[in-house]
Amino acid sequence: MKSRTLFPWTLALCLLQAVVHAASQDYFAIEVVDEATGRGIPLVQLLTTDKCVYYTDSNGLVAFNEPGLMGENVWFSISSHGYEFPHESFGARGVALKAVAGTKVQLKMRRINIAERLYRVTGRGIYRDTLLLGLKPPIEFGALNGRVMGQDSVLTTICNGKLYWFWGDTNRPSHVLGNYATTGATSLLPNQGGLDPAVGVNLTYFTDPKSGFSAHMVPLQRKDGGPIWIDGVMTALDEHHTETILARFNRVDKAMKPVESGLLAFDFTANHFTELKPIQLNALLFPAGHPFKVNVANQEYLYFPDPYPCVRAKNTWADLTDLSTYDGFTCLKDGSVYSKTNPPLDRDAGGVLIWKWRKGTAILKPGQIEELIAAKAIQRDEVPFSLRSVDDHKPIHLHNSTVYWNEYRKTWVMIALQSSGSSYLGEIWFAEAHAPEGPWVEAKKIVTHAKQHDNQDFYGPMQHPYFAQEGGKIIYFEGTYTNTFSGNPHPTPNYEYNQIMYRLDLSDARLKLPDPPVGLSSALPVK
Repeated sequence: MKSRTLFPWTLALCLLQAVVHAASQDYFAIEVVDEATGRGIPLVQLLTTDKCVYYTDSNGLVAFNEPGLMGENVWFSISSHGYEFPHESFGARGVALKAVAGTKVQLKMRRINIAERLYRVTGRGIYRDTLLLGLKPPIEFGALNGRVMGQDSVLTTICNGKLYWFWGDTNRPSHVLGNYATTGATSLLPNQGGLDPAVGVNLTYFTDPKSGFSAHMVPLQRKDGGPIWIDGVMTALDEHHTETILARFNRVDKAMKPVESGLLAFDFTANHFTELKPIQLNALLFPAGHPFKVNVANQEYLYFPDPYPCVRAKNTWADLTDLSTYDGFTCLKDGSVYSKTNPPLDRDAGGVLIWKWRKGTAILKPGQIEELIAAKAIQRDEVPFSLRSVDDHKPIHLHNSTVYWNEYRKTWVMIALQSSGSSYLGEIWFAEAHAPEGPWVEAKKIVTHAKQHDNQDFYGPMQHPYFAQEGGKIIYFEGTYTNTFSGNPHPTPNYEYNQIMYRLDLSDARLKLPDPPVGLSSALPVK
């Protein structure tokens, strides 16, 4: 009786599996791999002669099934940012493949980037083609997670044994307007049940119970609304010596101009941030970027790189929540602000520019430094925050960066985004220094998003020190891939406005840079 009761369900399941299996066999599978590692390459474009466009998923797969082309020899032009496919004829980079359903072909590309593209972290269809081919994705949700279609600018922190993730504006499937009040998720760390970062990340989103879409992490009630972005996310011990998460928020108007700022603390019962205290919009020093811990004369600090590590605060609740205690590493006179026409530079009797940590004093942004150099008020070699390319010695103007101690290199390692590079916001650089304050001098490009007629952005790089492997020899970082600022009118399907993970082997001979100058401090990492 029991077997008869279950029989219709068993038969239905078998029929469903047969349908799925048959559907997967209708596709011609194209796999594109890195010739150096044999790993599938995400974000490879395959273009037919009638301009049909396909992009490999995070396994490097394309599931091809086009009426009229199955069984035909089909030409695919093949390209990808930072990768190169061999010439075939007439200078074309591509190959003709016989598109036979149920078969598979593997193609190899040479990697130009030093860093290796691994997978997409967020958005719909991370493993779209893998699923169409009837294969199992390496992550739990390979098609859709938290109803998230796209997410901007990641921030992370470890708190209470979990990794917390926060993003900016987030797109949804059901409407053009998404979540503009910050989104969040958690994941398990690799040594505590989480996936190997080479494989992927299983994100557990904070979702709205009604819609299932990623919930508001900063549900501030304001009559005039406006997007809310957070920054400087950090874990700290509160007044009760309990781990919590702090962050700074900015609320902007329709012109993207900040109209409100403040500090937030995470409420682990409600699973969202609550307001802690306001911050003046003209505050000189505040938490920004991805903070990291530093030991200075047996005092633990958090340093904030924005883009260089020139803001810090003692790692205590009282200091982190009181902006008047923050220090800025600057050459402006104590208590002063920047002036282009009459810069209040601090020099000693011999004319040497004095860089030191100062309270209540403005720091110099990269654009301001360039103004002073152009006006001959300072020389480039007087500035500890002035990277140049190790290859052609041209200055690199940074937009933002992420800095952490690296045990393998025995230096502070920076992964940085260039402003106005080969692609406007798509060139990622590697640099190192013996102290967080620098000098930061030589840098090597490790990722490009410049490609003929197809420049893209890749901004907000986030280095993940808790993912580092082999004693820091292998490091991981991600960033936001989009066309927003590139001038390219064509967004990339699925990948647009989402996070892509890279890994970097610090033993690569191309990263053998000149030894950095002696550091400007004896700051030590906090391990």
